[in-house]
Amino acid sequence: MEINSKIKRRLALNKIKPYQPGKPIWELQSELDLDQVVKLASNENPIGPSPKAVEVLQHSLSTLNRYPDAHATRLKEVLAAQLSLSTEQFIITNGADELITLISETYLEPDDEIIVLSPSFSEYQFGANLMGANIVSIPLDNRFQINIHTILSSVTDHTKLVYVCSPNNPTGTYLSSNDLEALLLVLPEHVLLVLDAAYSHFATNADYTDGLEFVRSGHQLIVLQTFSKIYGLAGIRVGFGAAPSSIIASITSVKEPFNVNTLAQYAAAAAIEDIDHVNQSKLVNTSGRKQLYEAFSRLGLSYIESMANFVFVKIGHGAKRVYERLLEGGVIVRHGDAWEMPEYLRVSVGTQEENAKFIKQLELIKSKAEYRG
Repeated sequence: MEINSKIKRRLALNKIKPYQPGKPIWELQSELDLDQVVKLASNENPIGPSPKAVEVLQHSLSTLNRYPDAHATRLKEVLAAQLSLSTEQFIITNGADELITLISETYLEPDDEIIVLSPSFSEYQFGANLMGANIVSIPLDNRFQINIHTILSSVTDHTKLVYVCSPNNPTGTYLSSNDLEALLLVLPEHVLLVLDAAYSHFATNADYTDGLEFVRSGHQLIVLQTFSKIYGLAGIRVGFGAAPSSIIASITSVKEPFNVNTLAQYAAAAAIEDIDHVNQSKLVNTSGRKQLYEAFSRLGLSYIESMANFVFVKIGHGAKRVYERLLEGGVIVRHGDAWEMPEYLRVSVGTQEENAKFIKQLELIKSKAEYRG
């Protein structure tokens, strides 16, 4: 017989909603007895992991009896050389998600404020709620663009962190280099800007910046990046932050000593030097975005031009039904409910073949008039 616990949990937990990941392939196959499933739901790299990373992993298994390097020294050295920063300007984490939590633990007291955009990545709120801080949510404009004046007008004496995801998840829109510089110049000294650049490698517009140039010039911001996207290492969870060394030192003080496993460290160090894989991933993504744009235009669906590896498309009132029908056809996407945008779907860019399967299923659903656009 199970006994209900009398231990009182923290009140902050009442505000926390567990993250809802995209449905995994195996789960849909099991539910619907499907042989083939295309997953376009979690913004993963469709061409797979870096071959150089896989090779390193295969040769590193015999070292697993040893604890990992608590400082991720080799990976920091590779990052420093590639990105023209010092090793003291990096922190290596168990994916960018852990870094968001560490930033919250480092800087937030109860009743401090963070500013987030809406719709955007939900983990920023998770960290704030964990620490009992308040969340100030400001909407993107009517074209889903990031307006720095709206951000600045929301800053108060209680603001500690401003989160900007660029390119933004789920919209794919971004903050230009000029706007980012203007924001950094005006933000008060007591506010840290957190630029989540997880999708930066997919951006193709000339005025985009991943923010690292501003870290190099000494501005007060931290740039988040991940090896889960362009490098195809989502399954081993490794990311990093780049910032002035004083900020990195503060965040490191709350980091667990062995937070990133040995295999993740080795694979990431190899992947960042795998230029051929990075370039091929970019080509597949750019052509895949175009493939999706053309299909949406042909079907009369409005979408947001994206600088990321996904496209946010407006289906209309029947979007949930379309999402369910796509699942039945062996295609997994993300429904906009996750961002309180129920008329939208977020579609990750796959290979040409995966995109074609999705488009075929969408055309079939529309031909049966199962939704109103």
